[in-house]
Amino acid sequence: MSDVTPSIEFFVGISEELSNVRLRRSKQTGIRNVLMIFENLKSLERFRSYTTQTYGDLRLIDSEGEISVTPSSLKIIWGGDEGDELKEVRCGFDIEKDEHWDRFMRFMERYAEANGMAYQDS
Repeated sequence: MSDVTPSIEFFVGISEELSNVRLRRSKQTGIRNVLMIFENLKSLERFRSYTTQTYGDLRLIDSEGEISVTPSSLKIIWGGDEGDELKEVRCGFDIEKDEHWDRFMRFMERYAEANGMAYQDS
């Protein structure tokens, strides 16, 4: 699987384009929170979500394999004059174990490199 292009999928075979990602860690619990932001969803644009099998989760795919994530929050934000234009989708989930965090960060490094994204400390 070393030649696999990293991808993010809500629905089988439809790779989505990540616009931004925010990473936080709770000082009290140490639990890390990930917020993925998508400005467009290919699966919504063509309403393919109604004809394509869903995973019921978010899949992060790279050369190491697949990471299956169950979002703890999913918010769709609409805009435009009529309120019917997709502005962004926010998908959040928590990561409790250090080894899961390390694996997620390896995925994000590969995804960022493949998609021209850069890490920026706030």
